[in-house]
Amino acid sequence: MSYTIDRTFGAASFEDVTERTRKAHAGHGFGVLTEIDVAATMKKKLDVDMPSYLILGACNPSMAHQAIGIEPRIGAMLPCNVIIRDTGNGDVSVSAVDPVASMQAVDNDKLTSVAGEVRTMLENVVRDI
Repeated sequence: MSYTIDRTFGAASFEDVTERTRKAHAGHGFGVLTEIDVAATMKKKLDVDMPSYLILGACNPSMAHQAIGIEPRIGAMLPCNVIIRDTGNGDVSVSAVDPVASMQAVDNDKLTSVAGEVRTMLENVVRDI
């Protein structure tokens, strides 16, 4: 099983795909809680250059509330991470975590159902970028 929901964009700028990704999330009820510029961090901490690589921590408050109500410790696995990365060959790739794959470690059928709903929502986000 793949652990991400993926889409690649040719001939698009990193900035454009990032903006489109933010808008698609907002259009499906997700907010971005965290943002990590991995390339900037690697440059600052290790003096290593790498292609643009951004991690967005996305959250749908309603679904997060539902998941926490079912499994209070599930917050350790939230928010849903989405990466936007320059592939180095002129493409930009977006990969969203597959919540069903990431929740396999939690033995709770009710949570599995919620994860399935969130997966569908994230598939729609990635489709609409």
